[in-house]
Amino acid sequence: MKGIQKITILGAGTIGMSWAALFLATGREVCVYDPAPDIQERLTQFIEQAQTALKALGWQHAGKTDKLTFNSDPSEAALGADFIQESIPERLSLKHSLYQAIEPNLGEHTIVATSTSGLKLSELQQGFNDPSKLILAHPFNPPHLIPLVELMINERTNKSHLMIAQAFYLSIGKQTVRLNKEVPGHIANRLQASLWRECIYLLKEGVASLEDIDKAVAHGPGLRWATMGPSSLFHLGGGDKGIAGFCEHIGPPMQTWWDDLGDAKFDQETVQLLVDGMREITDKRPTPVLKEKRDALIVSFLQDLKRLEG
Repeated sequence: MKGIQKITILGAGTIGMSWAALFLATGREVCVYDPAPDIQERLTQFIEQAQTALKALGWQHAGKTDKLTFNSDPSEAALGADFIQESIPERLSLKHSLYQAIEPNLGEHTIVATSTSGLKLSELQQGFNDPSKLILAHPFNPPHLIPLVELMINERTNKSHLMIAQAFYLSIGKQTVRLNKEVPGHIANRLQASLWRECIYLLKEGVASLEDIDKAVAHGPGLRWATMGPSSLFHLGGGDKGIAGFCEHIGPPMQTWWDDLGDAKFDQETVQLLVDGMREITDKRPTPVLKEKRDALIVSFLQDLKRLEG
């Protein structure tokens, strides 16, 4: 995608910094806006830490910052950008204010992609006089490593922007999925929210420790889910009849499991259970070590996947 060479990052929190590291690793110009006073120091440190993983994935410009600039004014940061990745906090009023500030400086062909993890595109569009440039492009954390990007447009969007954005993301190693209908949380966040709710329910009911619940996912279905989705895997588990055979044999007992699934609320007791459970885990393996393990395993898996797919 040679047409997208100058990218602006609006909001450099965890997601924005990760996007910046990836875009720079592909050799593109990146301008960053974030009001935090220490943003240059934090982002430079993040890029340095991410370069090993990005180089392992084949991005030879990883770690280079000669094409990185900063601007304290979002409207100036947007000026001249081919592509804007917006990743500011999930507050509708904040996003609307930002969109109003940058809209006068958007080029004719500039695409604004929001990383929102749960807000609806129709709600976000209300921040623009002309919302045709805005698309939903939700990544999965950390986006410099995880390939998934959820894309959505609607009748108010310039349809060519979806095709251009999809081609751009694919060109930098992403896997895109399309939302045909807007729902809070999109696709992947709703799926992981439903699983986590049951994890918390099992914890509250005393079925298992938080550590063992995490192990049950990571060393069981999580390994299979990394290869393909649950429906495809159940199809493979259905023998000669495929998914029909699986539903025939496993459907009835699974229905009883569905009927018995629990509920969980983020009350003070629940949060404390999670904090205590994570303390037991991080006492054995501190958070920086967990992060290092996560990144190393993701890189290793992606390298093997690339090799297997030729």
